[in-house]
Amino acid sequence: MIHGAMQDWPLLVWKLIDHAALNHGRREIVSWTCEGVLHRSNWAEVRRRARQVASALRRFGIQPGDRVGTLAWNTHRHVECWYGISGMGGVAHTINPRLFEDQIVYIANHAEDRLLFLDLTFVGLVEKLAPRFQTIERYVLLTDRAHMPASSSIDFLCYEDWVAEGDPDEPWTELPETAPAGLCYTSGTTGNPKGVEYTHRSNVLHAMAACMTDVFAAGARSVILPIAPMYHANAWSIPYTAAACGAKLVLNGPAFDAPTLRKLIVEEGVDLALAVPTVWLTMRQHLEKTGGDLGRLRRTGVGGSAVPQALIEFYDRLGVRVVQLWGMTELSPLGTVGTPLPEVADLPYEEEMKYRIKQGRPIFGVEMCLKDEEGRMLPRDGKTFGRLMVRGPWVVARYFKGEGGQILDEDGWFDTGDIATIDELGYMQIVDRAKDVIKSGGEWISSIDLENIAVGCPGIAEAAVIGLPHPKWDERPLLILVRKEGAQVTEADVRAYLADKIAKWWMPDAIEFVDEIPHTATGKIRKTALREMFRNYRLAAA
Repeated sequence: MIHGAMQDWPLLVWKLIDHAALNHGRREIVSWTCEGVLHRSNWAEVRRRARQVASALRRFGIQPGDRVGTLAWNTHRHVECWYGISGMGGVAHTINPRLFEDQIVYIANHAEDRLLFLDLTFVGLVEKLAPRFQTIERYVLLTDRAHMPASSSIDFLCYEDWVAEGDPDEPWTELPETAPAGLCYTSGTTGNPKGVEYTHRSNVLHAMAACMTDVFAAGARSVILPIAPMYHANAWSIPYTAAACGAKLVLNGPAFDAPTLRKLIVEEGVDLALAVPTVWLTMRQHLEKTGGDLGRLRRTGVGGSAVPQALIEFYDRLGVRVVQLWGMTELSPLGTVGTPLPEVADLPYEEEMKYRIKQGRPIFGVEMCLKDEEGRMLPRDGKTFGRLMVRGPWVVARYFKGEGGQILDEDGWFDTGDIATIDELGYMQIVDRAKDVIKSGGEWISSIDLENIAVGCPGIAEAAVIGLPHPKWDERPLLILVRKEGAQVTEADVRAYLADKIAKWWMPDAIEFVDEIPHTATGKIRKTALREMFRNYRLAAA
């Protein structure tokens, strides 16, 4: 093997927080806590306490490679645990509390977590599930002595007391950069969730890429609010990215309501916030009622599902640019970002919007292509639908413990399960999940496109589309809608709105109004639940 003459400097997660503490130590980390107060810290303090966490874990007997679970919101304490666990060689396993109870039990047992950090919010849940956890030896409650429960079926350790016993000067563990650092399970909408085990190298490379101008354009002057939780694919890398560039980090803890989020955005000077579309839909409704603004906020990164054009246009009027993102747990999670190319930015507003409603361009580190069902490459013409395939240094190679078997094709491509197009400029647009695309008379109808157009209808708050069996056309679309509060919009209104915006054969065969559309643990529309809800629904043959 031929070697060059540069230093062999392993890419380790703890080097991110060391950099932040040394060069941006006073930069704030502000978090809304489960105790209901705003806590102010900084990178130097969080790094000191993260080392205490690492020290305390070693004293408990945690070894490199052991999994340590967290059931927690985005707070300073969770960030301390995150860096402390991986810094001593452990694997930080962020558990999604919004999963079904059986799934939480499954992934904690499958991961073989030895210790669990949890927030006050989840005391009742953990008390209920603890008898079913097979490997967790101790529970550390992320609070101070004053807020410990008066009584419990579990002998919780108090985090503040426990951390105080750790040595802030104890060194980090030296590891190969390919060692595991984190573990996150897919949302498990079908079958058991599967674990994706991130390495130190993949996390650091991903954080560096996220700082780039055409990604998050993050720097020491940035003030970033990751509303996307840390258990949702590493909060889209922001706790790593913010450390890499020394940004101020604002954390919303258990608060996802629009008034609290707006207060944090305005009072802390947030200029970049990241969340799924439902958060920004709720914020829109709040701002429409109150007439407020969003302070210094100029960019929102929105991912998890496609963003309706009407939502993009609303925030444009506020001077806040919506940047679409696409990714997956399996991609750490970033794959594409919708920052404009020069030739797109120079287009008239209506023409530029045709690109902004797409999911964006691949960032460096993610290779992307389309393949047909036989594995043949498809053209990047913006029209041809195909299976979206990806590969790169932060793309999964295999699921934890080999679940699912061989998941890469013979050329090393990972099948995302999405159907997409890629145009000549590299802009990718998700047409549908492979299992959600509606096959009607030999043609495909994109449920995502139909949803995003329908939600632009006045009086509509949210839209979902599923395919139902049809005696003639194989499948036809059912449009399911939630009205805005107080709206009287009718089926006829919706059909009239859609008439000149979609192909005639895309027009839904039926439209139903519901009070609420179910969502997955990561904020996506839960179409399995909708199919179950409408399993006995019959479409007419005509």
